[in-house]
Amino acid sequence: MNPLADELNTILKGTIAGRLFSNLGRRFYFPKGIIAQSTEAKKSATFANGTIGMAYSKGKPLILSAIADNMATLTPEESVAYAPTAGVEKARTGWRDRILEKNPSLDPAKISLPVVVPGLTSGLCCVADMFISKGSSLITSDPCWDNYSLIFEVRRGAELLSVPFFNTGPGLDMEEIATAVRHQAKSGTVRILFNFPNNPAGYSPTTSEVEALVSLIQEAAEGGADVLVICDDAYFGLFYEDSISRESLFTRFAHIHDRVLAIKIDGPIKEDYVWGLRMGFLTFASKGLTQTHYDALIKKLMGAIRSSVSCANTSAQYLMLKAMEDPRTPGEKDKYRTMLQRRYNLVKDFVNSHQNHPVLRPLPFNSGYFMSFHSEVDTEVLRQELLSKHGIGVISLGEHYLRVAFSSIDEDKITAVYQQIYDTATQLSEADF
Repeated sequence: MNPLADELNTILKGTIAGRLFSNLGRRFYFPKGIIAQSTEAKKSATFANGTIGMAYSKGKPLILSAIADNMATLTPEESVAYAPTAGVEKARTGWRDRILEKNPSLDPAKISLPVVVPGLTSGLCCVADMFISKGSSLITSDPCWDNYSLIFEVRRGAELLSVPFFNTGPGLDMEEIATAVRHQAKSGTVRILFNFPNNPAGYSPTTSEVEALVSLIQEAAEGGADVLVICDDAYFGLFYEDSISRESLFTRFAHIHDRVLAIKIDGPIKEDYVWGLRMGFLTFASKGLTQTHYDALIKKLMGAIRSSVSCANTSAQYLMLKAMEDPRTPGEKDKYRTMLQRRYNLVKDFVNSHQNHPVLRPLPFNSGYFMSFHSEVDTEVLRQELLSKHGIGVISLGEHYLRVAFSSIDEDKITAVYQQIYDTATQLSEADF
């Protein structure tokens, strides 16, 4: 074990994070090598800085004209220079301020400073590297985003415990979730991933459901289990019903018990309509952790980043900052959210007027980009039929779930699209007899 890893493990010994580390997580450290030394030199090397592998001229990074012309508002430092491993400091503090603004219940002194990761997928991979070992069990919703299988099962050898979060009721199936959590608690460790608004279901918990989830996790921790709660908040803020809790679950899990480690993975990708910028943030919180612990955890995370992708995209971080500072942004975001709200309303009205369909049962939905159906006919066959004969693209997940991203369907086409989905499902069902 590297002495730097031992040092960090010693700091975190006895904490919830220290107990939850995977074998790989225990081995992570941030080397006092090129990156760390160049960071020191950046502050003090006033005459010449020969530490980092970049090409400079008169104190500025070299940049191709084609790049400069297309990033005219960014300086060379903001566009082609390497970013710090943990991200541009201003981006990190700026995003922390946004988290606190959207989640006023959070105590800023009791969470870590967010770390920049190159996309939310990368953030999830880092969490998996740090806290998921071969044979670990992780509770997820069924259905869930299909990339979770690649991240946690294929890459780390974990077992995904797929729980029907959305069974036949109007919201979360708390009985199924509680059964899964209590069963895992008996082993001494609970790992659970909450993705709200959910992909693919498009559902976020109501205020009462949040209280039930918090009570359940607190019960497990008070019973002696260590609990890892991963909050994948990719679509956070895209809420369409008043009953939805407006704060992230991370806010409630952040300080409920010293046996609960909460991790929030979020970013501007979906929230700010900048999908191709590929940047996200990862934030830690636990009642039992101090800023010294957070610093050690961040160095572990920096080791995971450094050893895989080195650092996140610099220009994306500065473009995000410019968008956050631009006075046009709030109005444009309101405009886009209103557009999605109208599309959601049309979908909701349609499915409500087509209840008790013999083939399709919509899962609960109230937020995000998507909604999904449970189908009595093979959804891959349904998908192919819709695509080949009607030019409608949807997503088949397994044999029984069909996801429709109403976010990408123009308002004037929604009713026609959904009518065709229902009609085609009915035709396929009748053809089976």
